[in-house]
Amino acid sequence: MKKIIAGLAASLIMCSAGAQTTFKADKFHSQLKFDITHTGVSTVSGAFTDFEATVTAAKADFSDAVFQLTAKSASINTGIEPRDNHLKTDQFFDVATYPALSYTSTSVNKISEGRFTLNGNLTMHGVTKPVIMDLWYRGTITNPMSKKEVSGFRATGKINRSDFGIGTKFPGNSIGEEVIIIADGEFSK
Repeated sequence: MKKIIAGLAASLIMCSAGAQTTFKADKFHSQLKFDITHTGVSTVSGAFTDFEATVTAAKADFSDAVFQLTAKSASINTGIEPRDNHLKTDQFFDVATYPALSYTSTSVNKISEGRFTLNGNLTMHGVTKPVIMDLWYRGTITNPMSKKEVSGFRATGKINRSDFGIGTKFPGNSIGEEVIIIADGEFSK
């Protein structure tokens, strides 16, 4: 009888070890930001304010995680309405033609405890390119207010805007080519 119970317990553990869990970003505690230089002497910061993000993983340390993010291009917000309206035109994001941008990870490589390299594909302005991000798993806690278990992540990386056909009529000495991406997320089951 003990062998049967032990066998059943082992089977349950093996089945649950391979079970994947999907975590969804809490919109009130997550953000998708970017920085870009203007005329080489100042930085303009902005964000996409309407997005969905998920993390799917079977391992507690998220070393097998798959990250997926979709943002509405028209939600771009730099805090200056005329600039935001210009960024939505066909000179930049062309939100009428390309209403969304997305990122899907293809692999996660552990560097050290809580630190990973996140490889994935970014699709923006009708172009898909591989993008490597630095990923920091900030930990998992029980939120004292909601009593839900939450996990925190920060992903940072760089892209070249011209690689995606964004603002190609504007030279690099006017608007920087390099865009720094900063994504912070609080995720729960």
